Amino acid sequence: MAFIVVCGVFNVFCARALPLTELVFTVVHLIGFFAFLAVLWATSEHAPASVVFTQFEDYGGWGNKGLSTLVGITTPLWCFLGPDAGAHMSEELKNSARVLPSAMMWGSVLNAVLGFVMLVTLCFCLGPDWQDGVLGLGDTPTRTGIPIVEVMYRATGSIAATSILIALLIMLSAIGTVTVIATSSRQVWAFARDGGLPYSRIIRHVRPGWAIPVNAILIILLISLLVTALNFGSDVALGAIISLSNAGLLFSYILSIGSVRLKRWRGEELLPRPWSLGRWGALINDIALVFLLISFVMTFFPETPMPGAEGMNWAIVIFAFVIAVASLNYVLGAKNKYVAPVMLVKHE
Repeated sequence: MAFIVVCGVFNVFCARALPLTELVFTVVHLIGFFAFLAVLWATSEHAPASVVFTQFEDYGGWGNKGLSTLVGITTPLWCFLGPDAGAHMSEELKNSARVLPSAMMWGSVLNAVLGFVMLVTLCFCLGPDWQDGVLGLGDTPTRTGIPIVEVMYRATGSIAATSILIALLIMLSAIGTVTVIATSSRQVWAFARDGGLPYSRIIRHVRPGWAIPVNAILIILLISLLVTALNFGSDVALGAIISLSNAGLLFSYILSIGSVRLKRWRGEELLPRPWSLGRWGALINDIALVFLLISFVMTFFPETPMPGAEGMNWAIVIFAFVIAVASLNYVLGAKNKYVAPVMLVKHE
């Protein structure tokens, strides 16, 4: 929780240093990537390629490896959620209509390539008996209960080397948290500016001379602390909130891409834009929607079939509750206050 507070304080008092900080940690990210690759390939025992590329396991007990893969897709999918984060900062960028889409696309492509290389490396370098020694699936728990720590320690055999490498991950997580707070606070502020949230007048207020939405940052900080506190009370509740965040992001992508695809289907002209997918736009929209719809459904699946109350994925219940509350808020008053961005575009 102190970690989140520090990241929130950084966003309030060091916001001007955020671009430079992100640039520095982009370099750290690349250095850490190659450091992990070098250490793993040089020091660990390698699995045969036949095991890495042809062996499939169904540890969830679904009885079907295809279904098991779909259920498990939500975890790696999380790594690719949030490329739209830069859009929340677009009003603070120069030439954002051209620069931002390019950064979103090529950033996703670069990290997909790096992520795949790291995934293959880990599969080769997990070491023998990784089911028990890394994942702790056996009767004896692992030393730390954290798989990546176990992988690095089994590879290096050194507590010092493992600590240095894991420290790199913690540093990257820190700057990631700073960025998440920055982008989410801008989104909350923009939504409040348009009258879409309760107490919008308070949330959207920006103190003279600050040029940053401090109130929105504080709200994000408070919500983050409350969600983190769930970890001390209920793992089930925390897991449901995490699954809900995945579902919420996917649902927002479905709505936005679906709206564009609907305009294409109707033959309506899209708004003028300096960045375009050209003739491939409709096909890319279709592929994205199919993938997103399947992934959205899978986020509500439990880890294993026929779970009990503790193993159940309650995200679908919370998702329905959030939709109900948001709809009620809109009907009871927000519809008279909320000015959608599309209305501003039409007005201009």
